[in-house]
Amino acid sequence: MKKLLFLILFKIVALSGHVYPAPAGVSPFASNGTYAFTNVSVIPMDRKRILRNRTVIVRDGVITKITKSKKMPKGAIVIDGTGKYLLPGFIDMHTHLFSDYEFPDSLAEDELKIMVANGVTTTRLMIGVPEHLELRARSAAGEILAPTIYAASPQFAGRSFGDIYNGYVVANEKQARESVRKAKAAGYDFIKLTFWISRTVYDAVIDEAGKNNIRVIGHVDAQVGIDRVFETGQQIEHLDGYFEALIPKSSGSKISTSGVNVWNPKVWESIDLLDETKIPELAEKSVKANPYSVPTLTFLKLAFGVGQTDREIASRPDYRFLPKRIRDEMAGPRNAFWSKARNPGEKRRMRYVELRNKITKALHDAGGKILAGSDAPEWFLLYGFTLHRELESLSQAGLSNYAVLESTTRNPAEFFGAIDKFGTVEKGKRADLVLLESNPLANIANTKKIAGVMVKGNWLPKDEIDKMLDEIAPKFQTAFDK
Repeated sequence: MKKLLFLILFKIVALSGHVYPAPAGVSPFASNGTYAFTNVSVIPMDRKRILRNRTVIVRDGVITKITKSKKMPKGAIVIDGTGKYLLPGFIDMHTHLFSDYEFPDSLAEDELKIMVANGVTTTRLMIGVPEHLELRARSAAGEILAPTIYAASPQFAGRSFGDIYNGYVVANEKQARESVRKAKAAGYDFIKLTFWISRTVYDAVIDEAGKNNIRVIGHVDAQVGIDRVFETGQQIEHLDGYFEALIPKSSGSKISTSGVNVWNPKVWESIDLLDETKIPELAEKSVKANPYSVPTLTFLKLAFGVGQTDREIASRPDYRFLPKRIRDEMAGPRNAFWSKARNPGEKRRMRYVELRNKITKALHDAGGKILAGSDAPEWFLLYGFTLHRELESLSQAGLSNYAVLESTTRNPAEFFGAIDKFGTVEKGKRADLVLLESNPLANIANTKKIAGVMVKGNWLPKDEIDKMLDEIAPKFQTAFDK
C-alpha cells in the first residue's frame, strides 16, 4: 500500500456519459457507427490553420473524410458544429491514479472517465502498477470508457520508501539491469526514474534499456547531473536538473530545488545564485539531446510557488472528485511547507516560477517540443481539469496558443511515434476529437469550453458528460474512508 508521491517526499525530507450495461461478449465502447460533424471549424494541427465550414465524417472510429460538401452518409448521426471548433483529442503526458500508491483501484475507471470528460483521449500514466496494464488493454478493447493509455514502469529509485514503496529498488548495477528486464517483460512502455539514482546505476539502466529497446524517462538525480542525461537522450520531467545547471561553478554549490530537494528550505538559497544568462545555451543542449520536455508548470507553481488557499481549492470544479481522506493527507505537507519555519519567502518563490517559465520558453524557442503534463492527482489538483490549467501556464510562459495546442496534440503523438494514428484531425486518423464552443487560438482558456468529446469514435455530448460526472462524484467523497 503506497502513499501519493508528494506525501512520500515530504515525509522523507521533513522527517456517452451514462454507461449502460452491454450484452455479454460485447465491448460497450467499441469503435463503431457513423458520425458527421457539420458546419464546423476544424483546427487540424497539421499546421497553423483553420478549415471553416467543414463536414467531418467518422466511421467505425476513424476519420474518413473532411470536406466542404454538405452530403452525408446514409444513417450518420449528425453533430451540429455551427460556431464551434473541432480539434484533436488532448493528450496528458504526466498523470497518475490514486491506485499508484496506497489506495485500492476501486476508482480507477471513474478517474479515467474524468480525463475523458475534460477532452483527454490519450494519457501517459507515470508510475506503473500491474493494474495499469490491465486498464490499458481494456481501454484498447473498448471495454471501458477511457483514454488510450501508455504506462510507464514502476518507479526506479535508489532506495525504498519503506513499506509504502511500490517500485524497483536499484541500489546497484545488478538490480538496475534486472529491473529494466522485468519492466520490459511485464509490458510497460517506458522506464521511469525517480530519486537517489547513482551514476553507476543510471549508466546501467541506460545501457540495459537500450539493449531491451525501451525508452527511459523521468527525473534527473544530482548524482547523475543533467550533462550526463543530455549524453543519453533521456526524456526529462519537471525540468529536473536545469536549475542545478544554472548555478555558477564559482559558488561551490551543486544542489538546487529539483526533485526531493524542493522540500529543503536551505536549498532554496540556491535560487539567489542562478545565472539566467545560461538558459539559452542550456536549452540548445537540451533540445539537441532530446527535443521533448514535460515542464509540469502548474503543479510546481501552485505547490511551491504562488500557493493556493483552502477557499481556492474548494471552489474548483475538480474538488468534488478529491476524496476527503486524500484532502486531509495532502493538507499536512502543504501546511508544513508554507509554515513560517519552512517557507523560503515570496521573493525566492516568485523567482522559482519565473525561471521555470523562462526555461520552458527557451526550450520552445530552441526548437524543442514541449509536452503538456498535469502530474495530477497531486497537491489538490486532479486529472483533466489540471491539464487545462497547464495549457494556460504554458501560454503565460510565453508560448503562442498554437504552440500550446501542439503540446497536447501533435507533439505527444510524435513522441509516441504515432503521429500517423492520432494527434491531428486528418483522414485516416483515429477519431479522438474535442468539440469546443470557442476558438482556443484566440484564448487558450477556451479549451475548457467543451461541447463534446469523441474518444475512439464514441461521442459524448456535453449534457451526457455532465450527467456522467454528477453520477460518479459521490463515490469520490467517501472513497478510501478508514
